[in-house]
Amino acid sequence: MGQFGTNDPLGVFSLKPMPTKSALAENYLDFTSGAGNDFAQQYLPELYEMEVERYGNRTLSGFLRMVGAEMPMTSDQVVWSEQNRLHIGYEAGAGNLTVTLSGNNTAAGSTIEFGAGHLEGGKHSIRIGNTIVVADAATGLITLKCYVSAVTDTTITVLSYTTADLSTIANGQVNLFVYGSEFAKGQTGMQGSLEASFTQFNNKPIIIKDTYQVSGSDAAQIGWVEVAAEDGTNGYLWYLKSEGETRLRFQDYLEMAVVEGELATATSGVATQEGLATGIDTAGTEGLFAAITARGNVYQNYASGTGTGGAGTRSALGDFDTILQNLDKQGAIEENMLFLDRATSLDFDDMLAAQNSYGAGGTSYGVFENSEEMALNLGFDGFRRGSYDFYKTDWKYLNDATTRGLVDNIEGVLVPAGTSTVYDQMLGTNIRRPFLHVRYRASEADDRRMKSWITGSVGGAYTSDLDAMTVNFLSERCLVTQAANNFVLFTAA
Repeated sequence: MGQFGTNDPLGVFSLKPMPTKSALAENYLDFTSGAGNDFAQQYLPELYEMEVERYGNRTLSGFLRMVGAEMPMTSDQVVWSEQNRLHIGYEAGAGNLTVTLSGNNTAAGSTIEFGAGHLEGGKHSIRIGNTIVVADAATGLITLKCYVSAVTDTTITVLSYTTADLSTIANGQVNLFVYGSEFAKGQTGMQGSLEASFTQFNNKPIIIKDTYQVSGSDAAQIGWVEVAAEDGTNGYLWYLKSEGETRLRFQDYLEMAVVEGELATATSGVATQEGLATGIDTAGTEGLFAAITARGNVYQNYASGTGTGGAGTRSALGDFDTILQNLDKQGAIEENMLFLDRATSLDFDDMLAAQNSYGAGGTSYGVFENSEEMALNLGFDGFRRGSYDFYKTDWKYLNDATTRGLVDNIEGVLVPAGTSTVYDQMLGTNIRRPFLHVRYRASEADDRRMKSWITGSVGGAYTSDLDAMTVNFLSERCLVTQAANNFVLFTAA
């Protein structure tokens, strides 16, 4: 009589005794153990076909859509000019920005010397007959009204209206500004004229690329997990999810690249490695953070008690008022947007909540008539302080654990709302533009705002004999940050 061999699976497994009614692991289809994953098991698992969206909406873009616009350009470089200040003032600073009271501090006149950083074409802008206010640079509290009696290209001689000399001001660095002029009867008019000037800025676009590839076999293979992504992709073809996520990731990169962008300096590793020349061929692009750092306002350690505005114990409101005082010195734009990380947003909420002492025990209930029956609301979307309106929102990019949530040096940004007037070099006229806007390369021949195309021999494309579908993404763009002096970057250090 024959018998089943010991190597015969049927003889081993089909006759394996099961004396007790037990639910054993080997009786189930296990998709994670890496062994025994076959349909010879008699128990079919309950499959959840939909993925659990444990991270919610994972996309990060949207910031620039809220505060800016997108416009085409046809050049390798975008150039714009910004107006200079109307009035004449000089502030003492380090190095070649020094404005120094020196030499003959007597009744015959005191000499004020300008450093190279204050000279345009090797000359300052003050003329004989101007009347100026001179103050000590250390405190700005000691001031004298003076008359300009003589000038050279780099110095002026001033006479005080109220004292014999300028001895009350320390013989060192000073600040000054012109407030008018005075001439005697029959005297000739002002000698020399002032020519209006502007400051020119530029930026260059970068080319951003990405790609996704799937073989023909995988594209024709159905999966048991139903695809569902933020862009509406759905079905049981897994490659649809990978392609959709590549597209979403690329769309985020379009914003992140111009926010984080940095121009490569001549001695940087990028410029050295790539052998890049100076000028428009320099690698990189000036992003939002770089533009504010270079030309705007950076406020450190907001609401920490040691903000940029001063040492010692400082409240969040005190820090914010320091920022407002600086905005007064800039464009004084009435409406501004605050895009903040979670911690700084809560600092603002706490600052605003502390100003309301109504309700039981100093607590404000609700938002209508301070009703005790209504829910407590300590979140604020907008507020007004001084002559400024502010609209506050969380910036997801600063909170995400895979982007700026990994590093904590950027806490938020203040962006002026509205538009600015600039002179367009191409149009030859003044135009209005949002303070922040994206320029992308486009012409009648090619639009590079957001290109995508398919190559290969799968998915409807028949461009090569490659048994795969390759999805390509490309964009060429840069960010224009105009009037950066009205922006504020909140940093942790």
